Amino acid sequence: MAKYKVTQSAVSQLLEDVKREQIAIPELQRPFVWDSVKVRDLMDSLYKGYPVGYLITWQSVGAHLKGGHVAAHQQILIDGQQRISALRAAVAGLPVIDKRYKQVRIKIAFNPVTEEFATLTPVIGKNLEWISDISELFNASSSYGFVKAYFEANPSAEAAVIEANIARLESIKNAQIGIISLNDDLDVETVSEIFIRINSKGVSLSSADFAMSKIATYGDRGRNLRKLIDYFCHLAIAPHAYADIERNDADFASSSYLQRIAWLQHEAEDLYDPGYSDIIRIAGLVGFSRGKASSIVSELSGRDPESRKVDESRIPLAYDRLESALLEIVKKYHFENFLMIVKSAGFVNAGMIGSRNALNFAYALYLRLRADVELAEGERKRIVRRWFVMSMLTSRHSGSFESTWEQDIRRITSIGAAAYLRQIEDSDLTDGFWNVALPSALETTSTASPYFQTFLAAQVAGHARGFLSGSITVAAMLQQSGDIHHIVPKAYLQENGYADRADYNQVANFALTETSINISIGKRPPTMYMADVADQIDSGVLRLGEITDRDALVSNLKENALPGNIATVTAADYEAFLHERRRLMAATIRTYFEAL
Repeated sequence: MAKYKVTQSAVSQLLEDVKREQIAIPELQRPFVWDSVKVRDLMDSLYKGYPVGYLITWQSVGAHLKGGHVAAHQQILIDGQQRISALRAAVAGLPVIDKRYKQVRIKIAFNPVTEEFATLTPVIGKNLEWISDISELFNASSSYGFVKAYFEANPSAEAAVIEANIARLESIKNAQIGIISLNDDLDVETVSEIFIRINSKGVSLSSADFAMSKIATYGDRGRNLRKLIDYFCHLAIAPHAYADIERNDADFASSSYLQRIAWLQHEAEDLYDPGYSDIIRIAGLVGFSRGKASSIVSELSGRDPESRKVDESRIPLAYDRLESALLEIVKKYHFENFLMIVKSAGFVNAGMIGSRNALNFAYALYLRLRADVELAEGERKRIVRRWFVMSMLTSRHSGSFESTWEQDIRRITSIGAAAYLRQIEDSDLTDGFWNVALPSALETTSTASPYFQTFLAAQVAGHARGFLSGSITVAAMLQQSGDIHHIVPKAYLQENGYADRADYNQVANFALTETSINISIGKRPPTMYMADVADQIDSGVLRLGEITDRDALVSNLKENALPGNIATVTAADYEAFLHERRRLMAATIRTYFEAL
């Protein structure tokens, strides 16, 4: 059974349908990502009769339009937003939103002599042979007057050629564009699957894009909720854009939503800068206990998850729940407190966190636990901190994470977060994990490994100093500058038969070290540079680092999970050193985790 039908629509009719909101174009309030060259190319393709791809729409049940009425047959454009925006700019002469959220015009020029399209430049604008803005032809009351004016400016032009080419240009309004209309009775999951499989200019669209498109169809409220998500994500990365948004988006600025995120204009923290797909997923967990973005679309479409039937009376309630979740997510107090929890676990910069999903779920968990008035703040922080680190160590939120998320939320709701967390720990973080699986996982060359990064977090949480540092901590070096140093130097190992980087670049051979110490060590083996440390302990004369006390050296080696016999390690002992270092690193992580 076909899940869609294919129709054709003239460019002029398509733009009229958009104008009358029979087709909802959520992207119109987002920055236009095409450059003017792509707009020019689109016009050139239409002029030459080349195919420009299909638009894909799906009916939005119960979508609210301006004025408060409901459009039973409004279509959501789920693929083709940028092409529609380009047509509005070039044909209708309407402005687009630039990266500074300012309305700007994109003017496409046409040369009826050479049949070339170009982005308008000052040079082209002064050349009378060019039509400087093709939208003036499309919006002219009479093409006759337009052509007459052209000949007056270009008296030597060949009349028959110019008239034919301008007529051909004007016929772009009648060019047919294919529209794939997904059947109205398709369930949300099927539409979402179709949506995800669509490719627009080689860019794969996600279910979060689909959810964002759906959100924006709910009248002014939906458009503002979508903007709330977009602007929050944008300001988290570029705080300076606040003034642009405030100045250039009067509708949003006059709503209550802009003030909800105004605090971001002074925010410089980059530990966690969620994208809109992250916000959608968190909102799904917080507002609907759902892990899939398509499930949010289902809720916003009024679909009852039990009966799987559409009940339009559910739609306003679903938007209430979405808005409530979003306002919790963007709240300054909540966001900053969550970041403090993550930092208190030792993850002090974004480079230490390879799993965005681990952050997303942990933030959703934090927000959900805030609703438990009987849970003490300290216990709430402990659970979130411990859950986050557990998920980093077990890769719990990788693979088919959406199903795991929903299962976790159900169990947390059923028996409580603390009890469920204990069950996971008892099941996954056994002695076998700590003593066998974790040391084995540390047998890697990837410094981005969650196990190595968790080891560094353990050092941060334990206030560890860098290797052979007397006062400079691992935390300070991670936040400022420090070297990942080969404990047994790379050059030394290469000279002694370890030519493969998989051997000398093992993370068990790495320690965070001050640059000056790293330079002083050079390519000397531990037997040589540790002898310098021993000499300075005896003499008090600094030669390598700042350690002048034997107990301080013992403490430093322990803080860096290094075996006590490091001063005797040679190339011949290298494999045994790595084995012991992995064991010590795993033990350090276990001690850290159990203290969280």
